[in-house]
Amino acid sequence: MSGSLPGLDVAAVQRWYDTQRPGDMPPPEEVEARLLAGGRSNLTYALHVREDPDRRWVLRRPPLGHVQATAHDMGREFRVMDALAPTPVPVPRMYAHCADDSVLGAPFYLMEVVDGVALRRAAELEPLGPQRTRDLVERMVGVLADLHAVDPGTVGLGDLGRPAGFLERQVRRWGRQLEGSRSRDLPDADLLLERLAAHVPPDGAPAVVHGDYRLDNLLVDPDHAQPVRAVVDWEMATLGDPLTDLALLVVYDRLADLVAGSGASVADAGLADVSTAPGYPSPDDQLTAYAAASGRDLGPMDFHLGLAHLKLAVILEGIHYRHAHGQTVGEGFDAIGEAVPPLLAAGLAATSHL
Repeated sequence: MSGSLPGLDVAAVQRWYDTQRPGDMPPPEEVEARLLAGGRSNLTYALHVREDPDRRWVLRRPPLGHVQATAHDMGREFRVMDALAPTPVPVPRMYAHCADDSVLGAPFYLMEVVDGVALRRAAELEPLGPQRTRDLVERMVGVLADLHAVDPGTVGLGDLGRPAGFLERQVRRWGRQLEGSRSRDLPDADLLLERLAAHVPPDGAPAVVHGDYRLDNLLVDPDHAQPVRAVVDWEMATLGDPLTDLALLVVYDRLADLVAGSGASVADAGLADVSTAPGYPSPDDQLTAYAAASGRDLGPMDFHLGLAHLKLAVILEGIHYRHAHGQTVGEGFDAIGEAVPPLLAAGLAATSHL
């Protein structure tokens, strides 16, 4: 497919990109573009030269329509991946960032294509067998520990966020995000927010936080010596409590069971179910692996797990809102809202001892 796609005008991109890297991308009639599968938030496109498929790019831009003011930050994604390039954290090479809304109607950036796949389904892991699945997930956890070991100041990210008061601001932020997407009564969300606000723990040692770390935000090649080829989707990256990343990873891996237990369909909601694959480490195993790899004392995780349930529920509620208003591109959004109530209920259960 060439020419224009929803949210993408290849000709406009080529004209702008030629001012940044002259001659790198040929005229638009020579460029093929397609919307990549996967992704429930930012839109991601693959572009390549029709007569030379090895010349290729990935373009990322925010979703169409309803966009929260603090989300979908293209400049942040670009900056963080560019800064992490010399570290042990695998990231794609960055090419150019456009902050001018007049080009595509929103900021965007271009980066290299990394040969790897984002795994979302248990069926995609099953051919690996239990041991290779376990090895892959353990490497995923190890990469998270590598990220949290990066000195932000050394890589130029010392001003990426404000670590002091991070957890308190997270509670307030996700409360605001919920209000920005609220289209139905969610009493458990209000109760969970109130409980978290009343039990914010002291600040811990800060780190670069990904903000949405999970298997399908990695590009992997299980046959490669280092199976995690790249960590992507950095729009929520900041400086803060690294245990928020770990807790969210655990909650993502509980999501399939939570949704199935509520009677909703994971497949209909388009949600990942990789954690149901044979050999996939349990949440406790992942916590243990992270503690060993990072050397951190995890301590009680009740608050962090409650916050993770809230955050994921709000993210999915935002997608539900956009779908209800005809502002999503692609398939698999019809039942996404069904995952929100069981997530909030699980968040209340996780924080019952606070």
